[in-house]
Amino acid sequence: MTEKDNEKDKLISTDGVSRRSFLGKTSAALAAVASLPILAAAQQQTKDLSGDTHTGVNERELGPKNPALEAQEPDSVYPPETDAGGQPPFKYPFAMAHKRIEAGGWTRQVTVRDFPLSKKMAGVEMRLISGGVRELHWHLSAEWAYMTAGSARITAVDQKGRAFVDDVKEGDLWLFPGGVPHSIQGLGEDGCQFLLVFSDGNFNEFETFLLTDWLHHTPKEVLAKNFNVPQSTFDNVPPRERFIFPTQLPRPLAEEKKQVYEANGPVPNTFAFFTDKMQPTKVTAGGSVKIVDRNNFPPTDIAAAIVTVRPGGMREMHWHPNADEWQYYVKGTARMTVFSAGGHARTMDFHPGDVGYIDQSLPHYIENIGDTDLLFLEVFPTPEYQDISLGEWLAHTPSRLVNEHIGTGEDFLAKISRTEVVIVPEK
Repeated sequence: MTEKDNEKDKLISTDGVSRRSFLGKTSAALAAVASLPILAAAQQQTKDLSGDTHTGVNERELGPKNPALEAQEPDSVYPPETDAGGQPPFKYPFAMAHKRIEAGGWTRQVTVRDFPLSKKMAGVEMRLISGGVRELHWHLSAEWAYMTAGSARITAVDQKGRAFVDDVKEGDLWLFPGGVPHSIQGLGEDGCQFLLVFSDGNFNEFETFLLTDWLHHTPKEVLAKNFNVPQSTFDNVPPRERFIFPTQLPRPLAEEKKQVYEANGPVPNTFAFFTDKMQPTKVTAGGSVKIVDRNNFPPTDIAAAIVTVRPGGMREMHWHPNADEWQYYVKGTARMTVFSAGGHARTMDFHPGDVGYIDQSLPHYIENIGDTDLLFLEVFPTPEYQDISLGEWLAHTPSRLVNEHIGTGEDFLAKISRTEVVIVPEK
């Protein structure tokens, strides 16, 4: 046998296992390259046993390529053999969203118009410079927000004239119910950046009810009659919406609270939630999770989980029985496989600024494939967080019955944790 034949035998075994199958089974090899930059990792992941890239006849790409995009999507370029069927894409990067830039900051959005799968939820990224204001406004949908950088002052007034003013920083969140007027202003030397999530896939950040827009489209004589003042009072109302605009920093927080609370007092339940004051809901060797829903944040009708996964860890196989899941990736690199009925499954890769969306009850996992912590958000258009894990299901079903399905042996089943792990490894 020639040296060339020996090499061929190494690449294709007698039982017909392809190089792609071999790579799919070598998770340890994948873990070893997880610390490489995305492009290098993608190249390493697509190497065969001879050290060359995928060069099999059925794997050659003879036409045009987008190497930069393919480097970020190795699990789409060369998917695991377990992927099957026509599962639609469940990812949309904010980097592809149109950015509206104003003097006081910028914003961009991902809605069902951009991401057809995202039927029940939409997301907005916004940046405000120091002093930059997202003008006083309201909208039909509730607004759930997560601070990704910097600090901001937020204000609101409820239906009984009770006021709210507070400062939030990176990692904090807020919830403004639908119809409640509010504002956001960047603080500090560099302002802030944050994520907004709405329980309406058709939400449009560029078509909200704005204070300046309303007054501009109301006759001066009506405004004067409404407030019992001269019409000249409204000579300086802007001729168009202000939307996001620069201005001076607000007065000290204590001073502004005193002013707005004088008449009717503060709202009974704060609209802000300070996550650094919350103990994790679950901590394992693989990471931690903080669940924020109506059980610990009464005003909310949008539930969320803030998930941290350490390198090599994984958000365990699970599904959510009560709502669709909208995801946002804050830090790190991940891959996720979503399985749907009829034997459909697809794996995709995620990076900071990416949005993921999983329909209600579709099982999935999220794996950290980088060398730094993975931080992502799970957000749901429901006031209560719910999930069911694969391990939890199997552990609480008669072991003989389960074994007759999957043939693992009952010893394996007896060792599965009786409580939900959430992030593996547990210990």
